[in-house]
Amino acid sequence: MKVDVEQGSGFCFGVENAVSIAEDALRDGEQVYCLGEIVHNDIEVARLTALGLRTITQDEFERLHNCKVLIRAHGEPPSTYEKARENNITIIDATCPIVRSMQEKIRKVAELSREQKGQIVIYGKEGHAEVIGLMGAAGPTGILITGKGDLDRIDYSRPVFLFSQTTKSKVQYEVVAEIIRLNMEQVSPDLPATNLKVHNTICRQVSGREPRLREFARQHDVIIFVSGRNSSNGRMLFEVCTKENPRSHFISTIEEIDFKWFEGASSAGVCGATSTPRWLIQKVAETIAGK
Repeated sequence: MKVDVEQGSGFCFGVENAVSIAEDALRDGEQVYCLGEIVHNDIEVARLTALGLRTITQDEFERLHNCKVLIRAHGEPPSTYEKARENNITIIDATCPIVRSMQEKIRKVAELSREQKGQIVIYGKEGHAEVIGLMGAAGPTGILITGKGDLDRIDYSRPVFLFSQTTKSKVQYEVVAEIIRLNMEQVSPDLPATNLKVHNTICRQVSGREPRLREFARQHDVIIFVSGRNSSNGRMLFEVCTKENPRSHFISTIEEIDFKWFEGASSAGVCGATSTPRWLIQKVAETIAGK
């Protein structure tokens, strides 16, 4: 049976950069804390823990003083940096450049839109680390929508500035934006179209993977998708695979492979989330090929 690895699978730039920064910091031999799991992948977290990286919760962070804390690629709200200054904590900032740029843009738009009584609307997963940071940048009046069911939180008679979590589906984001536009036209038909500003904030590396994954899933009899169970990006991309190929299977570890999945198959494709290390995806492919 032929086994292929999807070319674009593995860490995105933001995660790869954060892991590299963590490894560099750990070489100094000092204790380094990470606020939340550095990546939504248990195997990679375990590898970095073995090197000395200690994952902490927000409550534990609040109690720390005089130490080093790494901010992962997801970013953090302004309040985290304020607490670090208060407690003499040295921040090792590994925020993804794309996320950092969006946080800055949201802060600027929030300030400029006050006179227009504009609304900062964030489309994302509630409780997701990146979304918490984005909502912090938006300020207390920021509005979070997780899907169509939350759209009644928006006042359609006022301007809307729409942003998305970087790892959301581009197609779903476009659907949400279109519903908001139609609702604004219905409620206030005399308002200019510019009252809705949709910011293109989905990571291109993520959005570009959807069409490639669809093609990859169609090209193989069986698809093995490797991802951590807590990865939003992983769940979204796996759904892309299952829509194209019903013989798609989600695993987090090599031990979860069931070789019955490959009965009668002449080809298998292995792919993964942007939070899945490339070495793990490669190892899964080698395990399948060697059976």
